[in-house]
Amino acid sequence: MSANATSLWPHAGHALLQTDARGHLIVTDDFLRALLERPELAPIGSSCAAEIELHERLLQDPHQSIAPENLAAIEDRDAAENMAVWLRFRDRILARPTLEASYWALFEGSGVDVPPVLVQQLTQVLAQHILGPDCSALEARAAELLFRTQKISVLDDGSVMAADDETVERHALASGFGSVGELLKQGGIPLRSVDLDVIQEDNQDTYWARSGNFDMVACLNLNQAVLEAFCRVLERWVAHFTGATVKITTARDIEDAHWVWHVGLDAQASGILNDLYTGASIDEDRQRRMLCLFVLHFENNSDMQSEVAGKCVYMAMCMDTEHRLKIKPQNLLLNLPLARRS
Repeated sequence: MSANATSLWPHAGHALLQTDARGHLIVTDDFLRALLERPELAPIGSSCAAEIELHERLLQDPHQSIAPENLAAIEDRDAAENMAVWLRFRDRILARPTLEASYWALFEGSGVDVPPVLVQQLTQVLAQHILGPDCSALEARAAELLFRTQKISVLDDGSVMAADDETVERHALASGFGSVGELLKQGGIPLRSVDLDVIQEDNQDTYWARSGNFDMVACLNLNQAVLEAFCRVLERWVAHFTGATVKITTARDIEDAHWVWHVGLDAQASGILNDLYTGASIDEDRQRRMLCLFVLHFENNSDMQSEVAGKCVYMAMCMDTEHRLKIKPQNLLLNLPLARRS
């Protein structure tokens, strides 16, 4: 096992999980305990005795049932609500035999009923598992797009740069700037001046020691290494969850008289692809916010619904009006034209 396998995202909790014969993840007590130690759940100095006692009980046995009166006894109602949310989340991820199955089930039915921060942690753990021990740093940085909101900046030379949104905010506050725009606007302060290095093939090995900091910027222009790595990550994501082998490439436009299927990788892209498909006009602002088009091909037509077998699937990602990119990787599980669920 390479060194990167042990240093990648050390606080995500992947090392606490087990795998079944199929290579899918099994939730363990230690993983549940790690979730309980999140700052939203761990007691603080002002926590009441009932909150501390309940937290300690769950650390000893994360599976135990908790009566409503135990939550009612917690003086801090926010803390009680956070614990109730965690208990619901725990039950959701234990309801199925693997984390993959539980993750997929989170998005089915009437909608997600657990906080985004917990969904993002599951996505991170699953991405780490799918990357495997021999992934490149470029692939790891590309995989951050699946579970970390990105702040997008288009530089004067046309370079499209993605920086971790939370990291940018933190640097903005620490540096005394009043807004994120002062950090990343066109012609503004260079990224390197706030210790945000641009990951490239010649410096990617520096990523491993700082992977948990989420402080390397990625260039998302066509034919750039991170965007190509992102295609490989998406291919692995689809294969791991569905068993289908796919090939994903970038594209400049869609010129297809037989366009039959598309998937937006985020809410903005879904709306734009829907409008393009129906022939609705797209204003200049929305066009500028489109970051990339992709084409997905199934290796085996039998993996697709029969009525679209052999056709390609178009995909896109787009930043919102605040120049943020929020990828929804579950879209590739729920909206691909799969013949069957793996």
